[in-house]
Amino acid sequence: SPGAPSNRQTDRQTDRQEASTPQNKPSPVPKHSLISGSRLVENHEFPRFDDSSLHGFGRTIPSAEIQQSPRFRFGKPENYTTVYHQQETDVLFVGGQAVIYKLSFSDKEVQDTQIPAMMDVNAIKTCISKTSHWKHECDNYITVIEAVGDSMVVCGSRASTPKCWHLLNDSGLMDMSDETAAMNILAPFPSQRSISLSADGSLYSALSAAGGHTGSIRRTYGTKKQLKTETKWLHNPQFAGAAVIPHSDKLKDEIYFFFSEVNSTSSADIEPYRARIGRVCMGDEGGPQNMLPNSWTTFLKARVMCGRAGTPVQYNNFKQAFVLTSHLRTGLIYGIFSNSWNTTVVCAYSIEEIDRAFAGSKLKGYNSPLTNPRPGTCAQGHNQKTLTVIKDHPEIEDVISPVDEAPLDLPVQDHFTQIVADSVLAVNDEHYSIIYLGTGAFIIAQYSLFQDDSPVTNMAIDSKKGHLYIGTELEVQRLPLADCGRYGVSCRECILSRDPYCAWDVSKRKCAAITADYDNKAGTLIQTLDQSNASVCGDTAARKTRSTTPKPVVVDKDGPVLLPCPVRSFHATYRWEKDNCIKEYPCSISGSSCVLAPSPELPLKEGVYRCLVEEGGLQQEVLSYRLVFNSGQLSPSSVSSLVSALLLAAITTHWLL
Repeated sequence: SPGAPSNRQTDRQTDRQEASTPQNKPSPVPKHSLISGSRLVENHEFPRFDDSSLHGFGRTIPSAEIQQSPRFRFGKPENYTTVYHQQETDVLFVGGQAVIYKLSFSDKEVQDTQIPAMMDVNAIKTCISKTSHWKHECDNYITVIEAVGDSMVVCGSRASTPKCWHLLNDSGLMDMSDETAAMNILAPFPSQRSISLSADGSLYSALSAAGGHTGSIRRTYGTKKQLKTETKWLHNPQFAGAAVIPHSDKLKDEIYFFFSEVNSTSSADIEPYRARIGRVCMGDEGGPQNMLPNSWTTFLKARVMCGRAGTPVQYNNFKQAFVLTSHLRTGLIYGIFSNSWNTTVVCAYSIEEIDRAFAGSKLKGYNSPLTNPRPGTCAQGHNQKTLTVIKDHPEIEDVISPVDEAPLDLPVQDHFTQIVADSVLAVNDEHYSIIYLGTGAFIIAQYSLFQDDSPVTNMAIDSKKGHLYIGTELEVQRLPLADCGRYGVSCRECILSRDPYCAWDVSKRKCAAITADYDNKAGTLIQTLDQSNASVCGDTAARKTRSTTPKPVVVDKDGPVLLPCPVRSFHATYRWEKDNCIKEYPCSISGSSCVLAPSPELPLKEGVYRCLVEEGGLQQEVLSYRLVFNSGQLSPSSVSSLVSALLLAAITTHWLL
């Protein structure tokens, strides 16, 4: 579980306007934001988006630069993992199969300590004999790692008999007291989704329905009374996440749970799931002995919609969630949703709007006037009538809709698996939200990240230290949130990147990260994010064209050839030219490459082909090829040139998958 997101407050909101995408620019961009490299950037005043313009980074991160980041490779594939990271540290805990990894990161390397959590062989055999469906999960998979109060709580599936321990000095495990029922904290098998969240000295747990368990939301360990949901409140839930929603009055602090329920009324042509947000008050101590004595007295749930308003296509399966808080009771919830065809989208929700719905909506199926205090209110003590209402009517009528009544406009070919977000204060004193999306194709958004074809399974973000932790079943890597040096050495390149983390330092003449204590009135940083405007660099930044040395490519005259050009900016215009002629060749952009391919109307002939990019008045040559048709036996050097070119095309195609 990642640490808490950053807490920052925005100051203003700009006017709305639309932006169009020319035919030869990278394909459709989001209405509020632009995906580029590893990030999706949005500018807004919480809790609403700012539609004023498209924001994004000017370059993707080359895979060669990515490989230099510190990483740890597991000795064996870890099919089920969980991660825990405490903000402002360099340590990441990873729970694996019969082991806990303590990974200490530096700029260059990772030091690992492995804490064994082995299972007795006989216990594993007993587990296998009792189940056929989950026999491959009969081991001690560590699925819970949370700091609760002054102790670190670790729980494992323990071959279908869950157990919890205290982690001592990061080196060993000690049994917890019998008062903690591990079966209420985690599922008996790792593929059965469970969510854990530590808050205010207590552990909150959400178990998905599986293997005869109906699913529940509980307070399971800590200083406060242990509570649970009533069985009839949840209908086969599958949990996607949980988060603390703070309030100025601590008594009114809440926890949101994100999940989907099986739609029992659905027919074959209707979505089988319904997405939900559930809510409990952290100060809840349960009811009296005669009414909900060991259950929540503040639980409410609401239906969540993710889809474009007015269309039948909805995404009802809540898969992942991340909460980006700005100030008390404000902020945004980002969720990954899927539909029956397993297509994924991202929707954003205003915490203020959700708060208003829970506070003012009618209760589903209840037609009488509501009692005072209102059912579900975070208050000390509830009368008998209020508890009766909440027991029988836990769902509100109002439906929670996404911001702008639609999902974020992202590439539909990407299958999103993980999401985290950050909030950045730019030079113009406005806040920008940055979303990081992990996919099922071992990439973070548009660039290849890992050495193996493994889906992104875990992500954790440290906004204070500026790090992003990303894991697959084979390895874990740490990336910097601000890596401004990669944007080149000129003011124009830095400005045109439009990276909210970075700005051009006039005094030091370099692209630099914006520090938390930067004074925008007395500082020497310049930055433009709303549009590509390199004019702020002044006359010293000459608008010149950079030339490259053509790379020879030798092919058969009738053989296949694809000439790729890497797309680094999602605001720029890309085109191909041959032999410096005015005539332009079409540029087919998909993902992170602009490919020149022959067509019946425009066959490729011998000559020099140059890929050109223009943005903000600055034109540069990205790369060039000298295409030569083979007239006989290829020489060794020609073979080398051909192989290199084909490998380059293959790598580019691989990026696009």
